[in-house]
Amino acid sequence: MANIRLAPVLRSYAGGSKQVSAQGGTLGEVLSNLYQVHPSLKEQIQPEQELSRFVNVYVNDQDVRYLQGLETTVGANDTVTLLPAMAGGR
Repeated sequence: MANIRLAPVLRSYAGGSKQVSAQGGTLGEVLSNLYQVHPSLKEQIQPEQELSRFVNVYVNDQDVRYLQGLETTVGANDTVTLLPAMAGGR
């Protein structure tokens, strides 16, 4: 199972967990498995077919936008990081 790290702003959608696990051979499969366990995360991460442009997704610290997106291979010992983009401030 892949480890999924959740940014603090997403943790409330996963019962307060900092890290969860999900199964799958690609990022798309891992996220689908994640949504089965924590369905409220889907709206935050992937409200449509593609990933939200306001969420940065990394597999082993590599941005999936520069890999194969949802088709990026994810191994059992890999780490997926979900990090919503932040804006604002002065």
